[in-house]
Amino acid sequence: MKFTAGRYYIHASEEKAPLVENVLSHLTGISGWAKTVTCEKTKEAVISACVEEGKKIYAQGIKTFKIDARRTDKSFPLSSYELCCMAGDAVTNAVSGLEVNIHNPQDVIKIEIREKAFVYSGGKKGFGGLPVGTAGRGMLLLSGGIDSPVAGFLMAVRGMNIDAIHFHAYPYTSLEAKQKVIRLAEITGAYCMGIRLHILNFTQAQMRIKERSPFPWTTIMLRMAMMEAAEIAAQRSKCKCLITGESLSQVASQTIENLNCTQSRIKLPVLRPLIGFSKESIIREATRIGTFETSIQPYQDCCTLFSPPHPVLYGDVKEANALYEKLELKVLIEQALQEQELVKV
Repeated sequence: MKFTAGRYYIHASEEKAPLVENVLSHLTGISGWAKTVTCEKTKEAVISACVEEGKKIYAQGIKTFKIDARRTDKSFPLSSYELCCMAGDAVTNAVSGLEVNIHNPQDVIKIEIREKAFVYSGGKKGFGGLPVGTAGRGMLLLSGGIDSPVAGFLMAVRGMNIDAIHFHAYPYTSLEAKQKVIRLAEITGAYCMGIRLHILNFTQAQMRIKERSPFPWTTIMLRMAMMEAAEIAAQRSKCKCLITGESLSQVASQTIENLNCTQSRIKLPVLRPLIGFSKESIIREATRIGTFETSIQPYQDCCTLFSPPHPVLYGDVKEANALYEKLELKVLIEQALQEQELVKV
């Protein structure tokens, strides 16, 4: 790999090109990428390469194109405009049926005159954002649902390294449900340079909540316990924040009052990148990154297992904390942390 101003060049054999393209399609911090042809920095070689690129895109069903030329090497004998005109004429003369459309082309043949001449078409748009690792590390609360993998992806695009924590309640939840979450971590981890997934068995804590909490409060109590456990795991993993897939008022536990309750006992900041997203927007993003089909597999997680039919909608923070103190969960949370399963994906 070679780096110059504004460009990375990756040299790969033809058989390894699909692997490189797959990696680039999951990489944050780049605006775009393309498979290029290099040629001699002469007018004849560049025009010839454009003609071959025109033949290739026409064979793919492209009927309209334009030429876009950039010339950082000003010693090249043609200006960018002259190069566009000459290359466009050469392509249309050589490829019958391929026409120039300046304003709305189906594809663009790009020429870059740098230390070498580069010719390419079919450029792919990247995710932009920042390279993973430039914005610290966060702990993602990863459920088996649609939202949390998208939240982790969005923070990776902002440059954050991701650890994840998942709570299950085996044997009340199935091993298939746990495998589903591991698969979601694998898919999301492809955008995050990998993920360390902390899997906690929260059965004992959840049973304690069921036994001692007023039934309408059980979801809030469980979320508070998860936040407490996630903060401890985050601090031990040198994470600087928690990340959740919560969206304002999407479900009962996500009203602003209940969000205040669930985060009231922790000190780390809680980042909620989906807070203003509609469900439709989240589903579109999940489909784009490839997590949606896995997320909708019908395995229950521990958040839905003991959900009350009529949950508290507008919890009071003081009341929530008074109820939570009576649960005496610290020992059970620490036990779950000590017995956690760590999966690196």
